Amino acid sequence: MNHRTLRPSLHTVARGTAGLLLAVGASAHAFVIGVSEGVSYNVSDAQVSARFEPIAEVLSKALKQPVTVKVLNSYNGARDALKQQQVDFAFVHPSHVALAAIKSGQYSAFAWTTGYTDYKVSFLCKEQQPISDWKSVAGKQLVMPDADSITAVITRAMLREQGLQGPTAVKVTNTRFQEAVPFYVQNGFAAYGATAASSVVKTWKDGGGKVCAESRAVPIKQWLASRKLDAATVSAARDALLSLGQTDAGKRALAASSYVGFVAPSADVEASLMSWLGI
Repeated sequence: MNHRTLRPSLHTVARGTAGLLLAVGASAHAFVIGVSEGVSYNVSDAQVSARFEPIAEVLSKALKQPVTVKVLNSYNGARDALKQQQVDFAFVHPSHVALAAIKSGQYSAFAWTTGYTDYKVSFLCKEQQPISDWKSVAGKQLVMPDADSITAVITRAMLREQGLQGPTAVKVTNTRFQEAVPFYVQNGFAAYGATAASSVVKTWKDGGGKVCAESRAVPIKQWLASRKLDAATVSAARDALLSLGQTDAGKRALAASSYVGFVAPSADVEASLMSWLGI
């Protein structure tokens, strides 16, 4: 037997084996969902991860690839992850962070969260009538959640729209959680309290409190897809999300997430909000 004639074949086999290993490695690539659920609610990373893992399982079956969840527990952490495109998909609660990633061209929205497409900020107060002259608000104390929360961003847009700009136009106090906002108004530490938490607003009204102003509607909790992904992958992920309520596995995933479903987004609404919110 001529050993020289065998060597090219062995090299060919080696190259083929290496190629096969690379293909297997590529097929095992895990997509990553980055999840940012906001900073003005007292929820742990473990709780957030547990809520999204069933959705990740549904997406994994639809994409035929492993899908993992990465909790982005700070806004700057979410910004960095999106800027560096560390995640393939992202569920982003603060609209201003999501819209900034869309405006940059690195991500696109492929779904919104049902029930969170008309998020509005309410001004809690003790006044009997809605604010008719916004000049009367100038110089008064206003309490709102974390300065980098979407509630605070919307509140500043409201004030800017009414000509109340600058650090001295309104005296602002920030509190860590939305649930603390009514305390300031109830006890006279602030004339107005800005919150968008429906449960907080309901409790305030049930106790006899008033709402004297309301913002325009803003969709929050957007699903984003990296522009690096191919169209077929994004389409499959979108179809899986939008149809979660149609399968038993999808219904279980929705139940775990506490959301009722997801809907297609509007690029026109997003463009309008970028302008209004100052993004």
